[in-house]
Amino acid sequence: MTIEPAPARITGAAYLDLATETIRRVGERQADAVAEAARLIADSISAGGVLQAFGSGHSEALAMELAGRAGGLVPSNKIALRDLVLAGGEPLEVLADPFLERDPDVARRLLETVPTEPADVFAVASNSGINGVVVELALLVKDKGHPLIAFTSAEHSTKTPSRHPSGKRLSEIADVVLDNGAPYGDAAMPLPGGGAVGAVSSVTSAVLAQMVVGEAVQRLIDAGHTPPVYLSANIPGGDDHNLSLEARYAGRIRRTA
Repeated sequence: MTIEPAPARITGAAYLDLATETIRRVGERQADAVAEAARLIADSISAGGVLQAFGSGHSEALAMELAGRAGGLVPSNKIALRDLVLAGGEPLEVLADPFLERDPDVARRLLETVPTEPADVFAVASNSGINGVVVELALLVKDKGHPLIAFTSAEHSTKTPSRHPSGKRLSEIADVVLDNGAPYGDAAMPLPGGGAVGAVSSVTSAVLAQMVVGEAVQRLIDAGHTPPVYLSANIPGGDDHNLSLEARYAGRIRRTA
């Protein structure tokens, strides 16, 4: 008689151990990609460019990690699906579609709302890297000649067919790919009856984003530039500091609620 081992208990401590180990592994394995992404961003900013960041669904958290936050780069712009309404004048009802991110045509409409210049660099986040919007946006970005950085899960993406007519995935289009180390399905702690809990992609992608920004800032310093970095708006002098830097990029970066 074979006795099956008892499933591991799902506890906060177990998730902490899992996340910590995954962060360490991802950070070490992605060091070269981090350095290359940082170079692209620093070169863009040195040339007067802006970091354009996009993610839909939970991947919007990655765009928020890169654009408009304390300790981050001022020349950064977060692109979101709701820009179709806020900047593109489309009816609010378009956002009621739960499968909006699967429609390739949305990418073209979305990009038309973004004030871009040739020196801009793009960062696109998608754990799966297969949906129509992210793939089409990546293709349009490359057609326009912009450098493209992808944040994605290599394991999930390679195991899932693309939903874009081209059959391509985000990772197959980007100049630099940062693998967030998330497993297929993202959640990493198996349940006894099937399925899993404990998603890790948001955690590891945020760490990768901060690694990239930190190295990009150091490159700017090494090149003799004063890096345009946000202070927290919730400390004295933060607003004045930030507004003075944002004025340099008037009309090119959006800061909405």
